[in-house]
Amino acid sequence: MSPVAPAVISPRRAVPAGIVRPEYVDKPAPAPFTGSEVKDAETIEKMRIASRLAAQARELVGAAVAPGITTDELDRLGHEFLCDHGAYPSTLGYRGFPKSLCSSINEVICHGIPDSTVVQDGDIVNIDITAFLNGVHGDTNATFLAGDVDEESRLLVQRTKESLDRAIKAVKPGRRVNVIGRVIEAYAARFGYGVVRDFTGHGIGTSFHSGLVIPHFDSDYHAEEIQVGMTFTIEPMLNLGTHEWTMWDDEWTVVTRDLKRSAQFEHTLLVTAEGAEVLTNP
Repeated sequence: MSPVAPAVISPRRAVPAGIVRPEYVDKPAPAPFTGSEVKDAETIEKMRIASRLAAQARELVGAAVAPGITTDELDRLGHEFLCDHGAYPSTLGYRGFPKSLCSSINEVICHGIPDSTVVQDGDIVNIDITAFLNGVHGDTNATFLAGDVDEESRLLVQRTKESLDRAIKAVKPGRRVNVIGRVIEAYAARFGYGVVRDFTGHGIGTSFHSGLVIPHFDSDYHAEEIQVGMTFTIEPMLNLGTHEWTMWDDEWTVVTRDLKRSAQFEHTLLVTAEGAEVLTNP
């Protein structure tokens, strides 16, 4: 298969005027987050709703992933679903991102821009979509198989999901956030996969990215204590080869340096007394 290449990006999709926009839309950067990583009950309830909607959008778009569809068409499906439910697609206009979801094919690690690229038989396609509703964000992604996918890629996808599931089980109040990356890296090492280091999970709520960093590799530097009421994403990116990456000239699309395939899964989580509640279930 030939490498993924930039293609034609369609004009920006309109959002109905009645839908509330995040403050950062069409600004160079979002306002700094100054609140607490521990959320109050009202914010948590709103996040449950936004996250569930994002998960429904993820599944709707994922079900459409098949040979012959363009990533722009996948974007349209996600955009219309969120808008029809009164939500704003969080990526649209975030630091200049031109589309309502990220579509990352094969060697694209993350932040692929939907365009006229046609999904091919055997591709793996990550759909990363975030809903902004009632002043909060819910963020999720999953990697979907298009047609007849080779065994090596299928196992990569399956194991990346498993690494997320294991990481979620490791979340407990009183532990440090770096336990998450330790679990992911230990599991990925069994298969010789590269674990992407420079793109991480993050705190989320009224802010798309709060400043809390959730690494997916074993790191001594990220030692914040996990507390009940925290909300954050875990979103491991595992590669068939190196963890190293390059970025396209669009300043968004991140690809593996060796052009080997990459898979990713993401949930928004709430820390409870028992562990973690997954908010991004449909």
